[in-house]
Amino acid sequence: MGNRGSGQARLVNALYPEKAKITAICDLREARIAPTLDALTAVGQKPAVYSGREDAWMEMCRRDDVDLVIICTPWQDHVPMCVYAMQQGKHVAVEVPAAMTLQGCWDLVDTAEQTQLNCMMLENVCYGDEELWVLNMVQNGVFGTLTYGEAAYIHNLRDSLFGDERYYNDWRIRYHLKQDGNLYPTHGLGPVAQYMDINRGDRFDHLVSMSSVQASLSEVSKMVESTNEFYDRDDFLHGDMNNSLIKTSRGRTILVQHDVVTPRPYSRINALAGTKAYHEGYPSRLSIAGKGHDWLDETTFKEYQEKYRHPIWEKLKEGIAKNGGHGGMDFVQMYRLIDCLNHGWLLDMDVYDAAVWSSVVELSKISTELGSVPVKCPDFTRGGWKDKRTLGIFENI
Repeated sequence: MGNRGSGQARLVNALYPEKAKITAICDLREARIAPTLDALTAVGQKPAVYSGREDAWMEMCRRDDVDLVIICTPWQDHVPMCVYAMQQGKHVAVEVPAAMTLQGCWDLVDTAEQTQLNCMMLENVCYGDEELWVLNMVQNGVFGTLTYGEAAYIHNLRDSLFGDERYYNDWRIRYHLKQDGNLYPTHGLGPVAQYMDINRGDRFDHLVSMSSVQASLSEVSKMVESTNEFYDRDDFLHGDMNNSLIKTSRGRTILVQHDVVTPRPYSRINALAGTKAYHEGYPSRLSIAGKGHDWLDETTFKEYQEKYRHPIWEKLKEGIAKNGGHGGMDFVQMYRLIDCLNHGWLLDMDVYDAAVWSSVVELSKISTELGSVPVKCPDFTRGGWKDKRTLGIFENI
């Protein structure tokens, strides 16, 4: 469902007919469905089409031949769509962030527990080659005791925020008008949370957040067409750069950054510090205790890459090469989601991950508004985080 659903449909289509088939597709704008429908019919799929009405998606969720609903709509629609789909007996996979409020996070958790259905957030970065490599090194003790991580979403979107048709009714820039904090934390935070066993032996305890002054969008707004709704606006509430610090119950700290409006080059940082090793991304570099005071040389670095590369990337190398998707992480994610559901395995990420990682949106908003005071993080697992659990990506490959 939704504008970004075309990309997800393409990936499911790559798994047809052996692992999955698409029985229905939905978008408010019928023109957005046409390319996806053409691609599906070209390989023999004949999905039902729902479009033209604000509530068309609800009818689709009620179909008896739908097992999984993939939700790729504007942020504000994620929670009500997830909740309704689960109430109709469907598993759900939802784009990031899964929720924009703490209440929304609780609604997802409560509904998933009540219905005993899966609610997975589509955090594709957790399936990146680099991220799974770092995770595998963590699992094999290369980093020693973990102490600190850095995560980010640094991506210059300022031109596309003004009137780009990918954001129906300009929904994304409207968040910059009304809300400060970190609007989009999970791309960088998800992998770091997995490195640190968040929800599987540790949890976010409290958060402190602050934002810089807002300047970039106001400057760009003076250069857009005067007919643009956001022309010459100086009332954007969201600062150019947000920094949030998270302390975990086991004493680790995580820096999370958000900046989608300055010329800063793309980065998710992906930094991780332990007593035996340190990694930093963009570009990927590794330092190992006892091997000098600088980054590993190219030869040694490649040896670590080859030794600890996650086996799922080797297993799926042909599918990755053929289907791609952000360097292959999108295909790996969809393959894992469908494969786990088909086998009845626990998913790699669950509703508690979706809630905890997404909760940073409102927690950072609250802290920023109150002068960067510490804000306690809810325990969406209701104590379950204390149980050490192995990630599915290491159990069933």
